[in-house]
Order: sequence, then C-alpha cells, then structure tokens
Amino acid sequence: MTDLQVRSYRGGTVETVHNICAAVVDKRGKIVAGVGNPSLIAPARSAAKPFQALPLIEDGVDKQLGITARELALGCASHNSETYQVAIVRDWMRRVGIDENQLVCGAHRPLAKDLGFRRLDGSWEDVELAPPSRTASNCSGKHTGMLSLAMFHGWDTRGYAVESHPVQQRCRSVISQWFELPANDVRGGVDGCGVVSWAVPLRALATGYARLADADGSMKSIVSAMMRHPDLVAGKRRSCTAIMEAYPARVLAKVGAGGVYAATLLDQGLGVAVKVVDGDARASTPALLAVLDHLGLDTASSDTLSRFAKPVILNTNGEVVGHYEAVGSLR
Repeated sequence: MTDLQVRSYRGGTVETVHNICAAVVDKRGKIVAGVGNPSLIAPARSAAKPFQALPLIEDGVDKQLGITARELALGCASHNSETYQVAIVRDWMRRVGIDENQLVCGAHRPLAKDLGFRRLDGSWEDVELAPPSRTASNCSGKHTGMLSLAMFHGWDTRGYAVESHPVQQRCRSVISQWFELPANDVRGGVDGCGVVSWAVPLRALATGYARLADADGSMKSIVSAMMRHPDLVAGKRRSCTAIMEAYPARVLAKVGAGGVYAATLLDQGLGVAVKVVDGDARASTPALLAVLDHLGLDTASSDTLSRFAKPVILNTNGEVVGHYEAVGSLR
C-alpha cells in the first residue's frame, strides 16, 4: 500500500504528487497512527492560534475587557474576511481602543477565494466579502487579541509581533506547556501576517491538539468558542468550518498555511497533525480528511466534505479540468 499522498489529476493523468507526513497521537503523546516522519519540524502557522489565544483567558483579559465567545473564536481564526466577521473584529477593536494602524497584519486576497470550495462556475456571489484592509486580514482576530493582551498588562503595544516582546514570549510559554516541549525547542520565525510563527515537531503539534479533548478551565473556553462558532473560525465554503459543522462536539479542526492542518477528535481523545511536505495548501484538506477516514469518521457520507476531499481544478473559464485526491494510507 502506498504511503499517504495527495495527487492532482488533469484529464485523467497525474500531474502532481504531494507527499504527506501525519501523526495521530493520544493524550499522552503516544503515536497510534501516522505516515512519514512524525518528528518533522515545521512551522505550525495558523494551527497554533488556539494556543496563542489562551493567555486572553488565563490572564483574565476576557473578563476585564469583556471579550465574548464570538471574539475568542475570531482570535483563533483564519477567517474568510466576510463582512460580518470583520464587523465583529471592528467592534472588539473599538471597545478595547485599538486603531487599525496598530495591527501589523497587512491586507490580502480573502482566503475564501483560494481555500474555499467554489461553485462549478468559479463564482463567489453568495459570499459577501469585506474590502481589503488590515482589519479584514484573516488574522485580524489574532492580532486584536495580542494587542488586547499587551494593553491589559501595560506592555508597550509597539513591537507586539516581535519574538522578544512579552506578548510573543507569553505565547511561547503556552505552546511549550501544551506541546510538551522545552521552551528552547519552540523555534521562532515570521508568519505571513508578521507575527511569530512557532516551529514544532508534528508529533508535538498533534499532542497539543489531543490534550484539547480533556481541556478544562481556560482552554475549555477556547475549545467551546471554536465549537460554538465554527463559522467564525474559517467561514462559508471553508473546510475548518465544514468539518466542525459535520461533526459537532466531536471534531475541532484548524488549518495552517504551508500545508499544515491539525485536528482534535474530542470523543476519541486523539490529536492529528498533517503536513504536506511541499507546502501545497490545497492538498492539506484532502490529506486531513483521509486521516479522519482512517480513524473511522467516514467523511464521504457528507456531501460537503466529499467536495473538500476531491477539490476541483478550474480553468479561467470556470470549467472543471481536474481534481485533487488522497491516495494511500496511514501506518
């Protein structure tokens, strides 16, 4: 049996092959299934967001600044830049006293257009997207949360995205704790939005997600916010949202850039971390769904998820000319 791969097909011919590394671990960090190198060190990218948001609860920022569950969900999100999502972030910023110019993240093309499931004609007419701006960045909730943390503690808000800043060191300590790594083994880099991206072994990322299944106290608030508001974690036609809506109270899922995807099987106490070795973003969702199928979820029974399992390739006329598909299995 072939190790897990995601292949793209064009006209029935294999065009590209994307090798997958994946680790499935229990709450003790024991590997129960996987493929490739579970010790592969990779930037967690946006898959780290639930842990980067945790200080808002642990430090009492949410209570003092009145941060809501919907805002917490956006603090963990790589959102679509849909108008209602951006409106919630703007209200959070206004209430706390944050100006858009304080956000380090820049404007960009909405993720809905690159990671979402398109209509066969390629249109997005049913998704109302906000105009590009810093607040409409998919990471604006994370940045608003980090600025809220700095303001709560009286730290200088300037430089909040730099690794040496107290905000980033606070996030590093959370990741060290939850991923069960020495702090010095949590490697820093710069994410696409300008904030530190923490690189960790896949096995450690999966361990952190497995531990979410038994989360209590502060982390339970993060998990609850994401599960109650999956539409804010990503958005319309996005796989994170679709997976959590298909398996309410069972699966928490969070994509990261660079071909990273992580998930928690809450009812099984398992954590999953997937990395597309070459970083192809579109290959990560079929890879994750293949892992979930291996663990007994049968994602093909959901019409929505089956579309994500085999995302189509369109030409400039909106015609279907190929698709992505996972092949092979875990060990």
